[in-house]
Amino acid sequence: MINSDDFAKRLQKVIDFYGESASSFSEKIGVQRSSISHILSGRNKPSLDFVMKILDTFPEIELYWLLNGKGNFPSTTSSDIPETKTPEIPFEEKIEVPKTITPPVNNKTIERIVIFYTDGTFKNFNKE
Repeated sequence: MINSDDFAKRLQKVIDFYGESASSFSEKIGVQRSSISHILSGRNKPSLDFVMKILDTFPEIELYWLLNGKGNFPSTTSSDIPETKTPEIPFEEKIEVPKTITPPVNNKTIERIVIFYTDGTFKNFNKE
């Protein structure tokens, strides 16, 4: 289990390392300012989503170090750390789903395909 006080200290170390305020750090990782404040004060524990947003924005932070203090921070030398994260360009792809798909192995057929999107939505394709 994560020790919230120790996690808060490591989070503060990350914020200080990048020269950010709690407010600017929250904007960079995409959470509300109150989320940072509540975690730093020990009021709330970090959610998995919160931790993943930090790791997505700052890939040089090691997961195990952030969660339990084991490992190094930063995991690379400071000269290798990017100053800003390159924005991702949205990718849209039209998928044409055939009426039937028969893989060559054991004559099995696909019953359903589910595509999950990064915004939490999904599209379900059932065999007709």
